[in-house]
Amino acid sequence: MSALNTKVVEVAAAVLQRPDGTFLLAQRPADKIWAGYWEFPGGKVESGETARDALVRELHEELGIEVLNAYPWLERVFTYPHATVKLSFFRVTEWQGELYPHEGQQFSWQLAWDVRVSPVLPANAPILRALELPALYAISNAGELGVEVFLSRLQVQLDSGLRLIQLREKHLTPDALRELAIRTVAMAHAAGAKVLINGDVTLAQEVGADGVHLTSVQLEQLTERPPVAWCSASCHTAEELHRAQGLGCDFAMLSPVLPTKSHPGAAHLGWARFSALAAGSSIPVYALGGLTREDMLTAWQQGAHGIALLRQAW
Repeated sequence: MSALNTKVVEVAAAVLQRPDGTFLLAQRPADKIWAGYWEFPGGKVESGETARDALVRELHEELGIEVLNAYPWLERVFTYPHATVKLSFFRVTEWQGELYPHEGQQFSWQLAWDVRVSPVLPANAPILRALELPALYAISNAGELGVEVFLSRLQVQLDSGLRLIQLREKHLTPDALRELAIRTVAMAHAAGAKVLINGDVTLAQEVGADGVHLTSVQLEQLTERPPVAWCSASCHTAEELHRAQGLGCDFAMLSPVLPTKSHPGAAHLGWARFSALAAGSSIPVYALGGLTREDMLTAWQQGAHGIALLRQAW
């Protein structure tokens, strides 16, 4: 590494999100390095500032808005030829004031799966992928509900906007699981939702699922990411979360946050520990364990991308 990029520059970056799912990208002005490239608005963290303080200041200076709600989200380190930057991303869901280009930059509202401006700064490519993930990750519960009842409730949730499902049914025979997987994938894809199969890469590929959710045992054993479009993993410790990131998983599920019905009296993380583990993650982290849909806001405040639900999802 050259002397030019040995120092790490800390940057706060904002994902301004509107209720329709679009987010703001800004084009770097002609007088800046990487001129013409599109990026998430933000800027350098000054001495004595927190990343959130810098975010609030930069958005006021650059866009003329006052931040009302900003949730910590992801951290990524990226080395450009001129510098190494540590980017702290926040999801900004509420602000006051009209956007104004104080630096003469262009603005554009985009969707993660249909970005129509280019070029985008290289450090932001993984962020765009992460933004494709919805806030709710639903885990199947056919074991308790019965297959037909589960599929009926799945359709109701898909009609209500559910877009990410993990099929996890360890009680089923291989043939029964394959049949359920085929039906689940067909229903989900018709609604534009993704399905990840728990622990079985071969089955995921056979039924046309979108990916695989790795167990913590698989996470420990694997040396490379499975050849699937989307890969997530179950994590319970800092070491497992670090391994999921190193393996190239797209996101992780961290649990248990609160006491659960299935494991009464078992140890759980609590929100403070969850927040400490999720802080600094370079991939989205879903909170799981003892939660309801009403816990979504708390999860965002603690650095989660969203929540994963089992019984409460259906």
